[in-house]
Amino acid sequence: MSAKRKPPTVDINSDLGEGFGAYRIGDDDTILNIVTSANVACGFHAGDPEIMASTFALAKRLGVAVGAHPGFSDLWGFGRRNIPHSSGEIERLVAYQIGAAQALSAYAGHPITYVKFHGALGNLAQQDAEVAAAATRAIKAVDQSLICLTIALGHQDKISREMGLGTRSEIYADRAYTDEGYLVPRSRPGAVISDPKIAAARAVRMVESGAIETITNSHLATPIDSICVHGDTPAALLIASGVRSGLEAAGIAVKSFV
Repeated sequence: MSAKRKPPTVDINSDLGEGFGAYRIGDDDTILNIVTSANVACGFHAGDPEIMASTFALAKRLGVAVGAHPGFSDLWGFGRRNIPHSSGEIERLVAYQIGAAQALSAYAGHPITYVKFHGALGNLAQQDAEVAAAATRAIKAVDQSLICLTIALGHQDKISREMGLGTRSEIYADRAYTDEGYLVPRSRPGAVISDPKIAAARAVRMVESGAIETITNSHLATPIDSICVHGDTPAALLIASGVRSGLEAAGIAVKSFV
């Protein structure tokens, strides 16, 4: 008799704490009741000490794992513009932001356990091996117990494993993929999937098949440890709740990868 197959499990993460001062983006309080991991902005592309501390504290109350979400120093562009840096500069800007997240999460009594790069920095770490190596070296130098949450099939996914760091691969429920496995640039039509039903059904299919679906309906096999749903899109709450409901209806357990 063959062994009974263990039901698949997957994490749901979202980018949170992305306001600044009196300005707020997204409904973090509600999203935190749906997701199992929260990527908290560290003050460069968004976030500040007050927002970080309160986000970490709320995540603790709700039992949601937390991670640092470093990006380029780009409040005007929300961290979505490529800003030239040397490898050393990238290492230090990542290290600086991890330090801020460690301090504020410790202050809130809910220490970070992982790091996920934001926006343009995350896309570059997926596509550019030099950037990926520099940013990942920063994680290892600051705290090699931190898990790297990386875009599936990208350079950082491979490099962080080669560096001996704990690594988890993520896919996006609400973003389209090219046939190379890259995220379709936001400037192109169809890059952001805003229909909650389509996003949820697609996420379930990808987890069940263990593969990314591309814009041409090709399938790229990959481990899938986490699904990202963006907290700053108009349909964020509907997408997040739909993804979770769809996964659970399919018999896929939703739990943090930590």
